[in-house]
Amino acid sequence: MQLPWLDPGDPLPDAASAWGDSDPVPGLLAAGGGLDVASLLQAYSNCIFPWFSEGQPILWWSPDPRMVLDVSRFRLHRSLRKTLARFRSTQRCEIRIDHGFEAVISACSQAPRMGQTGTWILPEMVRAYTALHRAGHAHTVETWIDGELAGGLYCVSIGHAVFGESMFARRADASKIALAALVCFCRRHGITMIDCQQNTAHLASLGAREMPRERLVSHVAHARLKTSPAWRFDLVYWNELLSARPSSTT
Repeated sequence: MQLPWLDPGDPLPDAASAWGDSDPVPGLLAAGGGLDVASLLQAYSNCIFPWFSEGQPILWWSPDPRMVLDVSRFRLHRSLRKTLARFRSTQRCEIRIDHGFEAVISACSQAPRMGQTGTWILPEMVRAYTALHRAGHAHTVETWIDGELAGGLYCVSIGHAVFGESMFARRADASKIALAALVCFCRRHGITMIDCQQNTAHLASLGAREMPRERLVSHVAHARLKTSPAWRFDLVYWNELLSARPSSTT
């Protein structure tokens, strides 16, 4: 089966045309094209994302099924609840949004994805998502402890459609704290889902589940048309998780 090749500026194929389980690489949609802001917005608006390694062309993906976190089902384990309660009550700990985008994406680039060696966040990806951030569609949620960046994540946002990209931690639970903060932010603003792209045991342990791509495409088509909230974090947002009944899960 021949993979479509795109020249810069070419529209992406429909996500439904991505290779399936019987094809050589399930989820692969196309190669080539560009990483400019317009191309990335077109991609994410249609549940497509770029992912490639050094020496490869730009590769575009749209797996089916898709790993998605319903924020109402985020699994707050007892240990993480205690960590968040301590974090919220300690003055030397804080959540910042979009304070150091380039520092966060650079730190994320040091962590391999899906058990691979090396990085998938190549310099051209850093430049592309930094441009997307400046355009108002890529954001960081950052965990700061003692005035230092301890962990965080970056994501793409179009209206109420949110797509998680990558996270990192320099201290224990720092990336989980950032994800919990993103869940609180989403709950506060009526954002119901975070696309997690790939199925991992870590995401599953936090409540993410697979969803048919068709259902996610339908969700994003409506969510992206809603007005994007102001990307900032207030301490009261923690109540979205910490005021809920504790889970019996350890």
